Amino acid sequence: MLERIYKAQSLMNAAYETLERQINIMEVCGTHTVSIFRNGIRSTLPKGIKLLSGPGCPVCVTDQGYIDTVLTLAERDDCLIATYGDMIRVPGNMGSLETKQSSDNVTVVLSSEDALQLAKDNPDKTIVFVAVGFETTSPATAVAVKEAATEGIDNFCILSGHKLVVPAMRALLSGKNDKIDAFLCPGHVSVIIGFGAFSEIVEGFGRPCVVAGFEPLQIIEGLGEICRQLAKGVAELKSIYTAVVTEQGNTTAQKIIDECFDVADGYWRGLGKIEKSTLKLKDKYSHFDALKRFNITETPGEEKKGCRCGEVLCGLIEPPQCKLFAESCRPESAIGPCMVSSEGACAAWFKYDREKKQN
Repeated sequence: MLERIYKAQSLMNAAYETLERQINIMEVCGTHTVSIFRNGIRSTLPKGIKLLSGPGCPVCVTDQGYIDTVLTLAERDDCLIATYGDMIRVPGNMGSLETKQSSDNVTVVLSSEDALQLAKDNPDKTIVFVAVGFETTSPATAVAVKEAATEGIDNFCILSGHKLVVPAMRALLSGKNDKIDAFLCPGHVSVIIGFGAFSEIVEGFGRPCVVAGFEPLQIIEGLGEICRQLAKGVAELKSIYTAVVTEQGNTTAQKIIDECFDVADGYWRGLGKIEKSTLKLKDKYSHFDALKRFNITETPGEEKKGCRCGEVLCGLIEPPQCKLFAESCRPESAIGPCMVSSEGACAAWFKYDREKKQN
Protein backbone atom coordinates (compact mmCIF):
# COMPACT_ATOMS: atom_id res chain seq x y z
CA MET A 1 0.00 0.00 0.00
CA LEU A 2 2.82 2.40 0.84
CA GLU A 3 4.27 1.87 -2.62
CA ARG A 4 0.99 2.92 -4.21
CA ILE A 5 0.83 6.02 -2.00
CA TYR A 6 4.40 7.01 -2.88
CA LYS A 7 3.60 6.56 -6.56
CA ALA A 8 0.57 8.82 -6.32
CA GLN A 9 2.52 11.46 -4.43
CA SER A 10 5.29 11.39 -7.02
CA LEU A 11 2.69 11.97 -9.75
CA MET A 12 1.39 14.98 -7.81
CA ASN A 13 4.90 16.38 -7.39
CA ALA A 14 5.65 15.89 -11.08
CA ALA A 15 2.47 17.72 -12.09
CA TYR A 16 3.32 20.72 -9.93
CA GLU A 17 6.89 20.83 -11.24
CA THR A 18 5.68 20.55 -14.83
CA LEU A 19 2.94 23.18 -14.61
CA GLU A 20 4.85 25.46 -12.20
CA ARG A 21 1.64 26.73 -10.66
CA GLN A 22 -0.97 25.80 -8.10
CA ILE A 23 -3.18 22.90 -9.16
CA ASN A 24 -6.86 23.16 -8.14
CA ILE A 25 -8.71 19.86 -7.84
CA MET A 26 -12.35 19.85 -6.78
CA GLU A 27 -13.78 16.92 -4.89
CA VAL A 28 -17.41 17.15 -5.95
CA CYS A 29 -18.80 14.87 -3.26
CA GLY A 30 -19.37 15.85 0.36
CA THR A 31 -18.50 12.32 1.46
CA HIS A 32 -15.09 12.78 -0.16
CA THR A 33 -14.65 16.07 1.69
CA VAL A 34 -15.32 14.45 5.05
CA SER A 35 -13.11 11.45 4.31
CA ILE A 36 -10.26 13.72 3.20
CA PHE A 37 -10.43 15.66 6.46
CA ARG A 38 -11.02 12.67 8.72
CA ASN A 39 -8.00 10.83 7.31
CA GLY A 40 -5.69 13.85 7.24
CA ILE A 41 -5.16 13.63 3.49
CA ARG A 42 -4.75 17.38 2.99
CA SER A 43 -1.67 17.39 5.22
CA THR A 44 -0.02 14.69 3.09
CA LEU A 45 -0.40 16.48 -0.25
CA PRO A 46 2.67 17.92 -1.95
CA LYS A 47 3.14 21.63 -2.27
CA GLY A 48 0.99 23.26 -4.90
CA ILE A 49 -1.91 20.79 -4.82
CA LYS A 50 -5.06 22.48 -3.54
CA LEU A 51 -8.34 20.68 -2.91
CA LEU A 52 -11.60 22.57 -3.37
CA SER A 53 -14.84 21.42 -1.82
CA GLY A 54 -17.67 21.36 -4.34
CA PRO A 55 -21.47 21.28 -4.63
CA GLY A 56 -21.76 17.61 -3.73
CA CYS A 57 -23.69 17.92 -0.48
CA PRO A 58 -27.40 17.69 -1.39
CA VAL A 59 -28.55 19.43 1.77
CA CYS A 60 -26.08 22.27 1.27
CA VAL A 61 -27.01 23.03 -2.35
CA THR A 62 -30.74 23.04 -1.62
CA ASP A 63 -31.95 26.56 -2.32
CA GLN A 64 -33.17 28.71 0.55
CA GLY A 65 -36.55 29.06 -1.16
CA TYR A 66 -37.07 25.29 -0.94
CA ILE A 67 -36.25 25.32 2.78
CA ASP A 68 -38.76 28.09 3.42
CA THR A 69 -41.42 26.24 1.43
CA VAL A 70 -40.93 23.19 3.64
CA LEU A 71 -41.25 25.35 6.76
CA THR A 72 -44.45 26.92 5.42
CA LEU A 73 -45.98 23.49 4.84
CA ALA A 74 -44.93 22.45 8.35
CA GLU A 75 -47.20 25.18 9.71
CA ARG A 76 -50.27 23.53 8.21
CA ASP A 77 -52.42 21.42 10.52
CA ASP A 78 -53.35 19.09 7.67
CA CYS A 79 -49.72 18.23 6.79
CA LEU A 80 -47.10 15.94 8.24
CA ILE A 81 -43.55 16.57 7.05
CA ALA A 82 -41.40 13.48 6.56
CA THR A 83 -37.71 14.30 6.24
CA TYR A 84 -34.25 12.79 6.39
CA GLY A 85 -32.33 13.73 9.52
CA ASP A 86 -29.81 15.99 7.78
CA MET A 87 -32.57 18.44 6.82
CA ILE A 88 -34.01 18.82 10.30
CA ARG A 89 -31.66 21.60 11.49
CA VAL A 90 -31.16 23.52 8.23
CA PRO A 91 -32.10 27.11 9.05
CA GLY A 92 -34.72 28.99 7.08
CA ASN A 93 -36.26 32.40 7.50
CA MET A 94 -38.84 30.92 9.87
CA GLY A 95 -36.66 28.76 12.09
CA SER A 96 -35.97 25.15 11.14
CA LEU A 97 -37.85 21.87 11.01
CA GLU A 98 -36.35 21.10 14.40
CA THR A 99 -38.25 24.04 15.89
CA LYS A 100 -41.47 22.71 14.33
CA GLN A 101 -41.18 19.21 15.81
CA SER A 102 -42.99 20.20 19.00
CA SER A 103 -46.17 20.62 16.95
CA ASP A 104 -46.00 16.94 15.89
CA ASN A 105 -45.99 18.06 12.25
CA VAL A 106 -42.45 16.85 11.54
CA THR A 107 -41.13 13.28 11.54
CA VAL A 108 -37.64 12.06 10.71
CA VAL A 109 -37.62 9.03 8.40
CA LEU A 110 -34.84 6.77 7.15
CA SER A 111 -36.29 6.13 3.70
CA SER A 112 -38.97 7.14 1.23
CA GLU A 113 -40.75 3.89 2.08
CA ASP A 114 -40.98 5.04 5.69
CA ALA A 115 -42.62 8.25 4.47
CA LEU A 116 -45.10 6.24 2.43
CA GLN A 117 -45.91 4.11 5.48
CA LEU A 118 -46.65 7.31 7.41
CA ALA A 119 -49.28 8.12 4.79
CA LYS A 120 -50.86 4.70 5.29
CA ASP A 121 -50.81 5.13 9.07
CA ASN A 122 -52.15 8.72 9.05
CA PRO A 123 -55.01 8.89 6.53
CA ASP A 124 -56.23 12.18 8.00
CA LYS A 125 -52.95 13.96 7.14
CA THR A 126 -51.20 14.79 3.87
CA ILE A 127 -47.66 13.43 4.12
CA VAL A 128 -45.10 15.68 2.44
CA PHE A 129 -41.84 13.84 1.85
CA VAL A 130 -38.85 16.20 1.71
CA ALA A 131 -37.16 14.49 -1.24
CA VAL A 132 -33.65 15.93 -1.24
CA GLY A 133 -30.68 14.20 -2.86
CA PHE A 134 -28.75 13.49 -6.01
CA GLU A 135 -29.14 10.56 -8.39
CA THR A 136 -28.25 8.22 -5.52
CA THR A 137 -31.57 8.65 -3.68
CA SER A 138 -33.92 9.59 -6.51
CA PRO A 139 -34.66 5.97 -7.56
CA ALA A 140 -36.03 5.23 -4.08
CA THR A 141 -38.26 8.31 -4.25
CA ALA A 142 -39.51 7.21 -7.67
CA VAL A 143 -40.36 3.75 -6.32
CA ALA A 144 -42.37 5.30 -3.46
CA VAL A 145 -44.32 7.56 -5.83
CA LYS A 146 -45.12 4.69 -8.19
CA GLU A 147 -46.22 2.54 -5.26
CA ALA A 148 -48.46 5.35 -3.98
CA ALA A 149 -50.04 5.62 -7.43
CA THR A 150 -50.58 1.88 -7.73
CA GLU A 151 -52.11 1.54 -4.27
CA GLY A 152 -54.10 4.76 -4.46
CA ILE A 153 -52.41 6.37 -1.46
CA ASP A 154 -53.64 9.86 -2.25
CA ASN A 155 -52.49 11.53 0.97
CA PHE A 156 -48.83 11.11 0.00
CA CYS A 157 -46.83 13.67 -1.96
CA ILE A 158 -43.22 14.77 -2.40
CA LEU A 159 -41.47 18.11 -2.55
CA SER A 160 -38.84 17.21 -5.10
CA GLY A 161 -35.42 18.62 -4.34
CA HIS A 162 -33.58 15.99 -6.36
CA LYS A 163 -30.65 17.34 -8.33
CA LEU A 164 -28.23 16.17 -11.02
CA VAL A 165 -24.47 16.39 -10.49
CA VAL A 166 -23.12 16.88 -14.02
CA PRO A 167 -25.12 20.08 -14.78
CA ALA A 168 -23.68 21.63 -11.60
CA MET A 169 -20.14 20.81 -12.73
CA ARG A 170 -20.94 22.33 -16.11
CA ALA A 171 -22.32 25.47 -14.47
CA LEU A 172 -19.17 25.86 -12.38
CA LEU A 173 -16.88 25.75 -15.38
CA SER A 174 -19.19 27.98 -17.42
CA GLY A 175 -18.72 30.96 -15.17
CA LYS A 176 -18.75 30.39 -11.43
CA ASN A 177 -15.26 28.94 -11.08
CA ASP A 178 -13.26 28.29 -14.21
CA LYS A 179 -10.05 27.94 -12.15
CA ILE A 180 -10.85 24.28 -11.46
CA ASP A 181 -8.22 22.10 -13.15
CA ALA A 182 -9.88 18.72 -12.61
CA PHE A 183 -12.59 16.85 -10.72
CA LEU A 184 -12.43 13.99 -8.27
CA CYS A 185 -15.86 12.62 -9.12
CA PRO A 186 -18.36 11.14 -6.64
CA GLY A 187 -18.50 7.41 -6.08
CA HIS A 188 -22.10 6.96 -4.88
CA VAL A 189 -23.63 8.99 -7.71
CA SER A 190 -21.43 7.24 -10.26
CA VAL A 191 -22.84 3.87 -9.22
CA ILE A 192 -26.18 5.09 -10.61
CA ILE A 193 -25.22 7.28 -13.58
CA GLY A 194 -21.97 5.50 -14.56
CA PHE A 195 -18.60 7.16 -15.01
CA GLY A 196 -19.42 7.69 -18.68
CA ALA A 197 -21.77 10.51 -17.64
CA PHE A 198 -18.78 12.76 -16.97
CA SER A 199 -17.53 12.52 -20.56
CA GLU A 200 -19.13 15.87 -21.44
CA ILE A 201 -16.96 17.59 -18.82
CA VAL A 202 -13.82 15.95 -20.20
CA GLU A 203 -14.66 16.56 -23.85
CA GLY A 204 -16.44 19.90 -23.53
CA PHE A 205 -14.17 21.60 -21.00
CA GLY A 206 -10.91 19.67 -21.23
CA ARG A 207 -10.91 18.78 -17.52
CA PRO A 208 -9.76 15.39 -16.20
CA CYS A 209 -12.51 13.50 -14.36
CA VAL A 210 -11.58 10.57 -12.11
CA VAL A 211 -14.10 8.57 -10.09
CA ALA A 212 -12.79 7.26 -6.77
CA GLY A 213 -14.16 5.51 -3.72
CA PHE A 214 -14.01 6.94 -0.22
CA GLU A 215 -11.15 5.01 1.37
CA PRO A 216 -7.93 7.05 1.80
CA LEU A 217 -5.94 4.97 -0.68
CA GLN A 218 -8.63 5.35 -3.35
CA ILE A 219 -8.72 9.10 -2.87
CA ILE A 220 -4.93 9.48 -2.99
CA GLU A 221 -4.67 7.29 -6.09
CA GLY A 222 -7.48 9.27 -7.70
CA LEU A 223 -5.57 12.50 -7.08
CA GLY A 224 -2.42 10.87 -8.46
CA GLU A 225 -4.23 9.85 -11.64
CA ILE A 226 -5.54 13.37 -12.08
CA CYS A 227 -2.05 14.80 -11.71
CA ARG A 228 -0.65 12.27 -14.19
CA GLN A 229 -3.07 13.59 -16.78
CA LEU A 230 -2.37 17.23 -15.97
CA ALA A 231 1.39 16.68 -16.27
CA LYS A 232 0.89 15.09 -19.68
CA GLY A 233 -1.45 17.86 -20.79
CA VAL A 234 -4.38 15.52 -21.42
CA ALA A 235 -7.91 15.25 -20.09
CA GLU A 236 -9.26 11.75 -19.70
CA LEU A 237 -12.20 10.02 -18.09
CA LYS A 238 -11.27 7.25 -15.67
CA SER A 239 -12.70 5.26 -12.79
CA ILE A 240 -10.52 3.63 -10.18
CA TYR A 241 -13.64 2.60 -8.24
CA THR A 242 -14.01 -0.45 -10.44
CA ALA A 243 -15.50 -2.65 -7.73
CA VAL A 244 -18.88 -0.92 -7.95
CA VAL A 245 -18.80 1.68 -10.74
CA THR A 246 -19.24 0.83 -14.42
CA GLU A 247 -19.26 3.08 -17.46
CA GLN A 248 -23.01 2.65 -18.01
CA GLY A 249 -24.04 2.71 -14.35
CA ASN A 250 -27.17 1.09 -12.95
CA THR A 251 -29.49 1.05 -15.96
CA THR A 252 -32.38 -0.36 -13.91
CA ALA A 253 -32.21 2.60 -11.50
CA GLN A 254 -31.92 5.01 -14.43
CA LYS A 255 -35.04 3.52 -16.00
CA ILE A 256 -37.00 3.94 -12.75
CA ILE A 257 -35.96 7.60 -12.56
CA ASP A 258 -36.91 8.21 -16.21
CA GLU A 259 -40.32 6.58 -15.72
CA CYS A 260 -41.20 8.88 -12.85
CA PHE A 261 -39.34 12.16 -13.39
CA ASP A 262 -38.68 14.75 -16.06
CA VAL A 263 -35.50 16.81 -16.10
CA ALA A 264 -36.21 20.49 -15.37
CA ASP A 265 -34.48 23.78 -14.68
CA GLY A 266 -33.95 24.42 -10.98
CA TYR A 267 -32.41 26.60 -8.31
CA TRP A 268 -29.19 25.77 -6.46
CA ARG A 269 -27.61 27.50 -3.51
CA GLY A 270 -24.55 29.36 -4.76
CA LEU A 271 -25.08 28.42 -8.39
CA GLY A 272 -28.45 30.03 -9.05
CA LYS A 273 -30.78 28.62 -11.67
CA ILE A 274 -29.24 25.83 -13.74
CA GLU A 275 -30.86 24.48 -16.88
CA LYS A 276 -31.92 20.83 -16.83
CA SER A 277 -30.42 20.21 -13.40
CA THR A 278 -33.33 19.00 -11.26
CA LEU A 279 -35.97 16.28 -11.29
CA LYS A 280 -39.70 17.05 -11.32
CA LEU A 281 -42.51 14.53 -11.37
CA LYS A 282 -44.02 13.68 -14.74
CA ASP A 283 -47.54 14.88 -15.46
CA LYS A 284 -48.96 11.39 -14.86
CA TYR A 285 -47.73 11.65 -11.25
CA SER A 286 -48.52 15.36 -10.75
CA HIS A 287 -51.05 14.47 -8.04
CA PHE A 288 -48.07 13.55 -5.87
CA ASP A 289 -46.23 16.84 -6.48
CA ALA A 290 -46.47 18.99 -3.32
CA LEU A 291 -45.98 22.21 -5.29
CA LYS A 292 -49.04 21.45 -7.42
CA ARG A 293 -51.00 19.91 -4.55
CA PHE A 294 -50.74 23.12 -2.53
CA ASN A 295 -50.53 25.55 -5.47
CA ILE A 296 -47.03 26.77 -4.53
CA THR A 297 -44.85 28.70 -6.98
CA GLU A 298 -41.18 27.78 -6.81
CA THR A 299 -39.05 30.88 -6.23
CA PRO A 300 -35.39 31.34 -5.30
CA GLY A 301 -34.56 32.34 -1.76
CA GLU A 302 -31.92 34.61 -0.30
CA GLU A 303 -29.14 33.25 1.89
CA LYS A 304 -28.83 34.43 5.46
CA LYS A 305 -27.02 37.74 5.77
CA GLY A 306 -23.27 37.21 6.04
CA CYS A 307 -23.46 33.49 5.19
CA ARG A 308 -21.05 32.51 2.41
CA CYS A 309 -22.13 28.89 1.95
CA GLY A 310 -22.78 29.57 -1.73
CA GLU A 311 -19.16 30.58 -2.31
CA VAL A 312 -17.90 27.58 -0.34
CA LEU A 313 -19.98 25.25 -2.52
CA CYS A 314 -18.45 26.75 -5.65
CA GLY A 315 -14.91 26.32 -4.34
CA LEU A 316 -14.37 30.09 -4.37
CA ILE A 317 -13.48 30.34 -0.68
CA GLU A 318 -12.60 28.03 2.19
CA PRO A 319 -14.93 28.05 5.22
CA PRO A 320 -12.56 29.99 7.53
CA GLN A 321 -12.73 32.89 5.06
CA CYS A 322 -16.36 33.43 6.09
CA LYS A 323 -16.52 35.88 9.01
CA LEU A 324 -19.30 33.84 10.61
CA PHE A 325 -17.31 30.59 10.64
CA ALA A 326 -16.60 29.29 14.17
CA GLU A 327 -17.95 32.56 15.58
CA SER A 328 -21.72 32.98 15.34
CA CYS A 329 -21.93 29.99 12.98
CA ARG A 330 -21.11 26.79 14.81
CA PRO A 331 -22.61 23.27 14.73
CA GLU A 332 -24.85 24.01 17.70
CA SER A 333 -26.01 27.35 16.26
CA ALA A 334 -25.55 27.00 12.52
CA ILE A 335 -26.45 29.88 10.24
CA GLY A 336 -25.79 28.09 6.94
CA PRO A 337 -26.43 24.50 5.79
CA CYS A 338 -22.73 23.78 5.20
CA MET A 339 -22.30 23.83 9.00
CA VAL A 340 -25.40 21.67 9.59
CA SER A 341 -25.00 18.76 7.19
CA SER A 342 -22.78 15.80 8.04
CA GLU A 343 -21.35 16.20 4.52
CA GLY A 344 -20.97 19.98 4.71
CA ALA A 345 -17.57 21.54 4.10
CA CYS A 346 -17.94 23.98 7.00
CA ALA A 347 -18.83 21.17 9.40
CA ALA A 348 -15.78 19.18 8.23
CA TRP A 349 -13.45 22.16 8.60
CA PHE A 350 -14.87 22.94 12.04
CA LYS A 351 -14.60 19.39 13.35
CA TYR A 352 -11.33 18.17 11.89
CA ASP A 353 -9.20 21.21 11.06
CA ARG A 354 -9.87 22.96 14.36
CA GLU A 355 -9.21 19.75 16.33
CA LYS A 356 -5.89 19.37 14.56
CA LYS A 357 -4.84 22.91 15.42
CA GLN A 358 -5.92 22.52 19.04
CA ASN A 359 -3.95 19.29 19.57
